[in-house]
Amino acid sequence: MTVHEVSQLTGVSVRTLHYYDEQGLLSPRRAEGSAYRIYTEDDLERLQMILLYRALEFPVKDVKRILDSPDFDRNRALEQQIDLLTLRQEHIGHLITFAWGIYMMGVKNMDFSAFDTRKLDDYVHQAKAMWGKTDAYQEFEEKQKGRTEEDERQLAAGINEIFATFGEIRDQPPEGQAAQALVERLRQFITRHAYTCTPQILRGLGKMYVGGGAFTENIDALGGPGTAAFAARAVDNYCDKHQEA
Repeated sequence: MTVHEVSQLTGVSVRTLHYYDEQGLLSPRRAEGSAYRIYTEDDLERLQMILLYRALEFPVKDVKRILDSPDFDRNRALEQQIDLLTLRQEHIGHLITFAWGIYMMGVKNMDFSAFDTRKLDDYVHQAKAMWGKTDAYQEFEEKQKGRTEEDERQLAAGINEIFATFGEIRDQPPEGQAAQALVERLRQFITRHAYTCTPQILRGLGKMYVGGGAFTENIDALGGPGTAAFAARAVDNYCDKHQEA
């Protein structure tokens, strides 16, 4: 296949393929009696590996070093790439949950002076474009319709009251009955007013509570120092007991 044919097949630009050639990462053979450089089946297999490593943001020089290593094992490399891509998927999942948590659970009603609201609005717009087809997001959009500013204030007061209550019991065991009942109340509140709060989503929100910054500070301001950490431990314990099948 010629460079243009490979570009059309893979979606990799001709310019990028030329760059890979210049770097010695993927060098096609010159066809006999022709000025064209031809990619073989082996070249396309190598390109697949290159694209997987590049998707994981490996620098070109590192990809070349890995693929040219005499100890390179394609199957082992694929296993490692699957593991890394799975971790990346989980990381993106946490970021999505973080974005949902900010957008859906009171960012307009809590003191988030550390955020530039214009950037936040732009981020929300991009998040909607990327994730707006998910069931949870569509559910939230439906529940959000017709809400007034007074409705938003009441929702903020409701979530704030829950975190204040976490503060009142933060000296108790996070796995205790009171803490676990409060986590259930939090989960039902989110489900009722935002989206179906699965254990997976709830665990992500718990990680967000102790992620530092303004969110953690606001929770601790509502319930006292250590409230965010206590709530996160209680949520984590709850999710361990309610894992989805």
